[in-house]
Amino acid sequence: MSKTKVNVAVAGATGAVGGAMLDVLARRDFPLGELRLLASERSVGRKLKFKDQEIAVQQLTGDSFKDIDVALFSAGASRSLEFAPAAAEAGAVVVDNSSAYRMDPEIPLVVPEVNPHAISQYTRRGIIANPNCSTIQMLVALKPIYDKVGIKRIVVSTYQAVSGTGAKAIEELKSQVQAWVAGEKLVSEVYPYQIAFNCLPHIDVFLDNGYTKEEMKMVNETRKIFADDGIGVTATTVRVPVIYGHSEAVNVETDKKISAEEVKALLKNAPGVELVDNPAADEYPMAVNCAGKFATMVGRIREDESIANGINFWVVADNILKGAALNAVQIAEVLIKDYL
Repeated sequence: MSKTKVNVAVAGATGAVGGAMLDVLARRDFPLGELRLLASERSVGRKLKFKDQEIAVQQLTGDSFKDIDVALFSAGASRSLEFAPAAAEAGAVVVDNSSAYRMDPEIPLVVPEVNPHAISQYTRRGIIANPNCSTIQMLVALKPIYDKVGIKRIVVSTYQAVSGTGAKAIEELKSQVQAWVAGEKLVSEVYPYQIAFNCLPHIDVFLDNGYTKEEMKMVNETRKIFADDGIGVTATTVRVPVIYGHSEAVNVETDKKISAEEVKALLKNAPGVELVDNPAADEYPMAVNCAGKFATMVGRIREDESIANGINFWVVADNILKGAALNAVQIAEVLIKDYL
């Protein structure tokens, strides 16, 4: 790393992911110089705590990035499209958490445990894209398997927490549970149906092929990150009444045979992975255990007895941390270590 201190801007600092970015920067002792907090006009002047400081929020504009080295964006796709190019033009490298640039062929889409080499492509546009939260945790678990025996096909079903929709969704779940306990009518405004005590097989909008946009994100992002358009991927994404932590049931058909024990051995030492797999003691990953943790937790590893080269596993991660804020900060760490 050529710089001992890095000036960082966080765009969308007052949101859930923005706040998590601040937490991750603090927890990982990121080599910060200046920390500039940016948000919409209505948040200007609000003070956010970072370590032992209180930092005032400034308005996000095209002129916000003078002397900034790395800009972490979590302000939504429309603001990323509007302001990320200005940040790059000012000399910052943007790590964008929205969907705005993920499938742009000139923009690298990065999970540091999977394809850190792609970060070098930031020079094309000055922007690096953070993948979808559900894609990130799946690929952290799949990478060692892919490297060892290749992957022919992936079938994934997700069980995604309401925090992935935002603060209003969390409040809607809580208020519906309270209403149910009180015997009152459940009001649904964020989701089309009640989310309390229910599962909604509907995340993002439905597309012409019958899949949702969230499902196709997993398909397309997986192929881009692995740089392998030959992998078959199909997904069903489901919203469940959990506040933090996405869970996924993943079925993989590999190119070569691999046993469940071999997969466990690979994942035991895989970067970013915590193996939690002891069925005899009822030990397996759960959403309630992953909140606030950096690790991607993997368990229930077993061979698929219906095909020759099949593996099943269950993967859980904090969707706000590894699914967003942590992955973005990890990208920035590789960037400053190897490229700036």
